[in-house]
Amino acid sequence: MSSNVTAASDSGIFGKLFKRKKKEINLAEATAWQLIGIKLRRHKLAWYSIWFLAVLYFVAIFAEFFAPFDPSDTWRRYTYAPPQEVNLFEQTDDGWQWAPHMVGYDVKTNIMTLKRDYTPDEEKKVYFEFFGKTEPYTLAGFIPMQYKLLVPENSKQPFFMLGSDRMGRDMLSRIIHGARISLSVGLIGVFCTFFIGILVGGISGYFGGKVDNVIQRLMEIIKSIPTLPLWMALGASLPNDWSSLQRYFLITIILGLVAWPDMARVVRSRFMSLRNEEYVAAAWLDGNTPFEIIRRYMVPNFLSHIIAVVTLAIPAMILGETSLSFLGLGLQPPMVSWGVLLQEAQNIRALAEAVWLLIPAACVVIAILAMNFVGDGLRDACDPYHDQGAK
Repeated sequence: MSSNVTAASDSGIFGKLFKRKKKEINLAEATAWQLIGIKLRRHKLAWYSIWFLAVLYFVAIFAEFFAPFDPSDTWRRYTYAPPQEVNLFEQTDDGWQWAPHMVGYDVKTNIMTLKRDYTPDEEKKVYFEFFGKTEPYTLAGFIPMQYKLLVPENSKQPFFMLGSDRMGRDMLSRIIHGARISLSVGLIGVFCTFFIGILVGGISGYFGGKVDNVIQRLMEIIKSIPTLPLWMALGASLPNDWSSLQRYFLITIILGLVAWPDMARVVRSRFMSLRNEEYVAAAWLDGNTPFEIIRRYMVPNFLSHIIAVVTLAIPAMILGETSLSFLGLGLQPPMVSWGVLLQEAQNIRALAEAVWLLIPAACVVIAILAMNFVGDGLRDACDPYHDQGAK
């Protein structure tokens, strides 16, 4: 097998246009991160999932630009409105022309059931424009903006690409804004798990003995408690008079405090295998403190493996927030998350009339699957004995 790997090829249309030269990496001289990058690119499912999650987080960060409306905007006349058909062209006497629009509704209220019936009406068209001008707003909390990706030409005539909820709020806008909360909860919760897991697991694995026994018994007690009931108990203990922002940060801390034993066990096992290495003994003889040895020499040695474990832990955090919010013990309106949106699906009658209320559940499933694929790819790429790199 050749020891060189081509990182960029001049074949294909892009290679012919830009005439890029081949850049080869010598595997014998490549760093650990370069080897991980090579193996990760060969894991196609993980590589595509990384790009998908990058786009997802980009949309979540700049939700105000991508969401057509504010998540709290209501149109009482369009409660439980079904998704509208989207057309980019319109047929005229001169042929087809560019005219982005959605098919409007013919709304009638049933006198007996007081239920609104929506019938698509081709004559009623709701026109919209891309990168249109709207009311001034703040993008990501600090960037003044006045343009959005989708803007209706008539502000009094809204459109619902993914339908509306019981209060006539646009589901697409609420899902985009909810992604910011749900996806950030996983990152902040994993950061707490990362910090506590490395600290406690490092102390347990480095010192061993009685310290290790005490920490291991503590982790076993925490692991013996069922996760969901523990989340529910901790979530229910939060005061009802707290603001949505306070509950948001406390929920992330709760998720991180419950999940740290898994990370601590991984770190402990790695530390126990590394503490007898020669470079650790040399660092100790050089006068380094135990904390410096852990921080400067031991943690960087298996940091890539920790990153893979952390990536696999993020989906559990997202599921935890979704479960708590769905049960009414997590985040509460007016804060919007995918779990809060799924509270609408608790009503069977509403779900039977508006199946599009389950779209947030599909978003949770897709995001978690993508994160699991990335975690699997990182785990295989960080394993020096995995045969994927030899293919």
